[in-house]
Amino acid sequence: MSYLSLLLLNTDRADAEPVDPKNHLEERCKPQCVKSLFDYECLSSNAQRCIKRVEKDETGQKHCTGQYFDYWSCVDKCVAPKLFDRLK
Repeated sequence: MSYLSLLLLNTDRADAEPVDPKNHLEERCKPQCVKSLFDYECLSSNAQRCIKRVEKDETGQKHCTGQYFDYWSCVDKCVAPKLFDRLK
């Protein structure tokens, strides 16, 4: 589906603002990235170390944002070629 057709599908009226298809593409890519996030959390020694570090923290200041960034990096890598191929 072309970028233009995605924009046209997301408008109800001719005078309506077009909707960016990036959100739609992200939703389509998220399922394949959730598996890698789950695998990372379950199998990675880095994730296990992070979880233990957070559990030991009494201040509540420690966190494991690495998984969050890995997840969105996966989503971005999936979306980018689909989105930018339409813009060329």
